[in-house]
Amino acid sequence: MWNEEKKKDLETALSQIERQFGKGAIMRMDASSVTGTPVVSSGNLGLDIALGIGGYPRGRIIEIYGPEASGKTTMALCAIAEVQKAGGIAAFIDAEHAFDRNNARILGVQVEDLLVSQPDYGEQALEIAEQLVRIGKLDVVVIDSVAALVPKSELDGDMGDSHMGLHARLMSQALRKLTGSVSKSHTIFIFINQLRSKIGVVFGNPETTTGGNALKFYSSVRLDVRKTTQIKSADEVLGHRIRVKVVKNKLAPPFRSTELDLIYGKGISIMGVLLDLAVSADIIHKSGTWFSYNKERMGQGRDNTIRFLSEHPEMAEEIDTRLRQIHHLLPESESEEAAESTDA
Repeated sequence: MWNEEKKKDLETALSQIERQFGKGAIMRMDASSVTGTPVVSSGNLGLDIALGIGGYPRGRIIEIYGPEASGKTTMALCAIAEVQKAGGIAAFIDAEHAFDRNNARILGVQVEDLLVSQPDYGEQALEIAEQLVRIGKLDVVVIDSVAALVPKSELDGDMGDSHMGLHARLMSQALRKLTGSVSKSHTIFIFINQLRSKIGVVFGNPETTTGGNALKFYSSVRLDVRKTTQIKSADEVLGHRIRVKVVKNKLAPPFRSTELDLIYGKGISIMGVLLDLAVSADIIHKSGTWFSYNKERMGQGRDNTIRFLSEHPEMAEEIDTRLRQIHHLLPESESEEAAESTDA
């Protein structure tokens, strides 16, 4: 315990700080104004569980990186769709100039309400992003991608000119400015990034992300997205399986992973993930090729069972709630209700 003189001096200093910088500039950690980090669902239960907190954290920077065509943009668009479902506002900064409105619509994005910018150079993209965040009304901002944020001086130069460290410096300067604004506005800020190979690496991982090291430090969550196996029907390729690994997480234990089915022209198979998780948690029982829930047969084979869940949304929602309850992702009131319904 502090003595009275120390307490008095501290209270005087705290009141001076609040007068100069505004109320809430400094506070004790047990103050009622300090609350847990609110989240927005990623649009996929498997990833929500892997993140450990039920979704993407508000007021934080998130990096999604991986090889080409692995599903990075799809994951970001799914997050936008979830925000819009809840009545939120989203912005997509398309530095690659490759935004596909039809694909976005398939993934559930309300394209008419989405703010889209296609900037000419990196500084413009990051300035637009900062101004959008400072408004304080946006729920999610996505930049696709870091690799496409070309500094203006490089754009004005000739092909073959050396621009050592320009991109890294641009990202470092931008993130120093963005981090505070993102936190205060409770915006989810998603950077999509590409992979490059280091030259001359014999031992260790030769892969690295573009834009220097600043984004690695400032990100609260980093997701490594990889394409694994193809999903086929006879000789036709219908999609591919994605493995998402949480390589950095400041809000829950890292290094958890999940697998998702990405079906071309349809997006991520929500029911496929739900089935896999429910089987792992022994909520849905598998006997040979048959799947059953509460002693009721659902279907023979994975594809038929996924179709059954799609045709019975009430059952799918019940299974989803039970899984969220097991992984402690429900609010206390909803968790109690779910426990009562399970007991009944």
